[in-house]
Amino acid sequence: MKICLIKTSSMGDVIHTLPALTDAQQAIPNLQVDWVVESAFAEIPSWHSAVNKVIPLSLRKWRKSPVSSNTRKEWNAYKASLQSEKYDAVIDAQGLIKSALFATRLANGVKHGYNRHSIREPLASLFYDKTYAISYQQHAVERIRQLFSQSLGYSIESSLGDYGIADRFSQYFAKKGEELTAYKPYIIAIHATTRADKHWPENYWVELFSQLIKKGVNIRLPWGNTEEKVRAERFAQHNPDYIQVLPKLTLTELAYQIANAESVISVDTGLSHLTAALDKSNIILYGATDPNLIGAYGKNQIYLSAKGMENILPNEVLGLI
Repeated sequence: MKICLIKTSSMGDVIHTLPALTDAQQAIPNLQVDWVVESAFAEIPSWHSAVNKVIPLSLRKWRKSPVSSNTRKEWNAYKASLQSEKYDAVIDAQGLIKSALFATRLANGVKHGYNRHSIREPLASLFYDKTYAISYQQHAVERIRQLFSQSLGYSIESSLGDYGIADRFSQYFAKKGEELTAYKPYIIAIHATTRADKHWPENYWVELFSQLIKKGVNIRLPWGNTEEKVRAERFAQHNPDYIQVLPKLTLTELAYQIANAESVISVDTGLSHLTAALDKSNIILYGATDPNLIGAYGKNQIYLSAKGMENILPNEVLGLI
């Protein structure tokens, strides 16, 4: 069976789709999946063994110059790639008008999606041939697993979903060019997020790092933009022997870093979902969002919740490490 999956963004939403692929692969042995995804996240689908082809969509880029010759050229190439196959099923797991308009309606095959009562943008359901009622009162991962099972006609177990990618990344850096003799156990601290109210106070990070270093713990800090890099460098200045600012990394390279860490401490951000997908122990700080429906889903995910990030104290985090 060949299906087309539409799940374009964001990082967490894309990652949340992986357990549904694992379910489908186990139920349908000959399954092949082509996945339409925003270019920024195109690495993620390629990690799963069920994915045959990744079809990058660059809507965010094309919006900036919608009538340019380059945009027209890229759009035509995208459309040709999407329409080159006849699919047994097209599943829109995004549930937005833009995903339905710019991807689902163009794909060849029976189109499946949430019904108008189960979808963020009800008009999108008009683009589907078959729709399904799937309750919002459950985690996003479980909603997508149910959408797949109903669309493709198999049942799923009530057990925790399996992202299906952890084994790919579980290897020491000696295999990736880092000398084994130079390897020191470390934790990853994911300190950056897009929303200001989801940031943990910098002085709390500094206090936590100080206590960890007293225990001999090495710390690695990822970053995604200049502001995040500058913040990481401020942290590292306190003790550069133990705190390492990582170089600019691809998502795949960052996944290797996370997979081989002893554990992770993170704010609520896309990388916390990547950590969960890698079955890595993670202490996640939720002071501005409710983790119950969209929190990191997986094994060894520890939530620390409060009303306001400033009310999650360093000693609380330290007590869980």
